[in-house]
Amino acid sequence: MSSSISTIVMFVVLIALMYFMMIKPQKKQQQQHQKMLSELKPGDEITTIGGLHAVVSEIDTEKALVTLDCDGVYLDFSRNAIARVTKKAESKPTAAAEEEKAPETEETTESESK
Repeated sequence: MSSSISTIVMFVVLIALMYFMMIKPQKKQQQQHQKMLSELKPGDEITTIGGLHAVVSEIDTEKALVTLDCDGVYLDFSRNAIARVTKKAESKPTAAAEEEKAPETEETTESESK
């Protein structure tokens, strides 16, 4: 009786170990990939699963297609064909951020003239 209980316990421990070593990290990686795809926007530099390096030109959410600009050649790919984003598109600075930078430069020029 004791050996059958220990066998069942070892089997449960083995299944739990497999879950935490294999299944859970894979699910986390899939969630990160889906998050990356949902945050994709035109101007991002990407790499496809085939190794093609390109810039995102358009995103069609209805058809789940992404149009990529490869040095003037526009190609349509499935959104799931994107392996990783190598460089995010730079966001334009806001007017408030530009106003904050302007007074700093004026103060510097005033202190330099004294």
